[in-house]
Amino acid sequence: MSVSFDFSGDVVLITGVGGALGSAVAEAFLDADATVCGADIVAADSEDFLLSDPDRIDFYQGDFTDESEVEETIDAIVEKHGGLDYLANIAGTWRGGDPIHETDASTFDFLFDVNLKTMFLASKHALPHLRKREGAIVSVSARSSLEGGEGDGIYRATKASVRLLTETIAEENKGAVQANAVMPSVIDTPMNREMMSDGDYDKWVKPAEIADMIRVLCSDAADVTSGAAVPVYGEA
Repeated sequence: MSVSFDFSGDVVLITGVGGALGSAVAEAFLDADATVCGADIVAADSEDFLLSDPDRIDFYQGDFTDESEVEETIDAIVEKHGGLDYLANIAGTWRGGDPIHETDASTFDFLFDVNLKTMFLASKHALPHLRKREGAIVSVSARSSLEGGEGDGIYRATKASVRLLTETIAEENKGAVQANAVMPSVIDTPMNREMMSDGDYDKWVKPAEIADMIRVLCSDAADVTSGAAVPVYGEA
């Protein structure tokens, strides 16, 4: 069964747009004719920026842990494009390997900044604009956020917080903005292949597959879905 989407006339902001998942989300919305705006701390001309031909999007380089930069970016997008319909909070990363009693406080600060603070600040400043258009927010939690585990407890805590903050945004914006999260496990990215060279890549979910679900959650097909944490881990 083939499914098509038409987001022509709609404006989406994707944070972490230069990463493996962020670039896949950008591709999905470009394929559906959306106006795609992207933000990333990584410059578009960096070898770490994975979106091919960044000129296809309206790109803003900035640090989304800095509230003033978040506010300025979203205000600039709204002024340029007339509004904002969707926010995809993709910016995030993983750190782990040490038990809690051996984990540096700097790792705690870093993970909560990148995984949670960016999501909070982008949502905070996007919500007034999204409410005007009855838009949607989709954020990235993780399957591992559902339970504790050895070696990456701080990461799991950040992703559990993303899930709970998503539920709060959904509750506070009933009838105005839908807010949902996706929960991947291992995503088939270059970084994950490098870190887990002995992994079973065939079971890992492709970024494009997760991007498809994010697009669904922003579409009319998900009008009755808000406050959900949607599994997107397949067999991973």
